[in-house]
Amino acid sequence: MKLFCVIGKKGLSLEESAALGGSYNVFLQTSLPEKYRIYNPDTETADSSQLVFRTAFRRGFAIEVLQVYSGPPKIVYSFRHWGYMEGPFKGYAPTGEIAQFFGMGIFEIDEESNKIVKAEMFFDGGELLGGLVKGGSSHDHEIATTQTSCPFMASK
Repeated sequence: MKLFCVIGKKGLSLEESAALGGSYNVFLQTSLPEKYRIYNPDTETADSSQLVFRTAFRRGFAIEVLQVYSGPPKIVYSFRHWGYMEGPFKGYAPTGEIAQFFGMGIFEIDEESNKIVKAEMFFDGGELLGGLVKGGSSHDHEIATTQTSCPFMASK
């Protein structure tokens, strides 16, 4: 594959994608200031990003093609990327619920070789990250489980 484009950004070769630390780092590129980033692809490596997502999605993080809108040489499709958040994510407590995002993709096929020569993806990464943080931070979870409604225990 010659070019891989995410959300209209500059196309990347497979080598350039690998240099950024792999798929999660490419998919979650952001222009947000660092202090607002829940997941910072600039500081993650290929190994650390895999560990983060494998820890959160212990049963895997599936991609499901929902609808195919056109055939070769340009294949346009919608998809859902999802998994059960059964482990912590960057200090956020697991919810046990599905965390997911929906998107659209376009594959451009070389008709002679039947190989993908360009892939474009369009989605809102915030949709996924929102599902990964809705259980609250692990610190908040610890505080909530140690608090009690008993007035005598609360004063200790």
